[in-house]
Amino acid sequence: MNMTRDLPFLKQIAKTMAAQFGNNCEVVVHDLGHSLENTIVAIENGHVSGRQIGDGGSSAVLMAMQRKNKQEDKLNYQIKTKDGRVLKASTIYIRDDDNEKVVGLFSINYDVTEMIVSANVIQEFIRCQESEKPQQMAGDVNSLLDELIEESYQHIGKPVAAMTKEDKIKAMQYLDSRGAFLIKKAGDKISKFYDISKYTLYNYLGSA
Repeated sequence: MNMTRDLPFLKQIAKTMAAQFGNNCEVVVHDLGHSLENTIVAIENGHVSGRQIGDGGSSAVLMAMQRKNKQEDKLNYQIKTKDGRVLKASTIYIRDDDNEKVVGLFSINYDVTEMIVSANVIQEFIRCQESEKPQQMAGDVNSLLDELIEESYQHIGKPVAAMTKEDKIKAMQYLDSRGAFLIKKAGDKISKFYDISKYTLYNYLGSA
């Protein structure tokens, strides 16, 4: 690619991308044929970084000028402006017609500062006690009882056939703590699930 010849096309791409993604999206074209102090030959939404045409390059430009034939594209990284705003950036290196020497850079810098602030606010709003698992919202008490029984089973962590008396006592204790026995005829379903009699169930509850 020849920077002088292809600059109008690069400017067109920059303008299109800036229009597509809005005022927070800065798009910059650097020409390494200029001195480090004035490599910017095209820029859209320069207010994002406070730069304009004729200004100098960033560290990515400096690295490209040092290693003109070895530099690889740098995608999806983070940089900060002088006033502390956070930009999500990607830089591609423009090579000459022989695809050897880097002659320019095309950079996209998207200001995500407000998004980060919003994400932190949302995260704080939705944060719950980490030790608490999300509770299922049952449609009726029978479904609720089924879910509580499943919770008690997961709480013990082994098949019913492999549970000891102590395991089943712990299961009954868990169900009692969750209010399962307030549901009408809960004892029948729980006894059947844990393969014990109702008499044994209430003995276990008395032992809990």
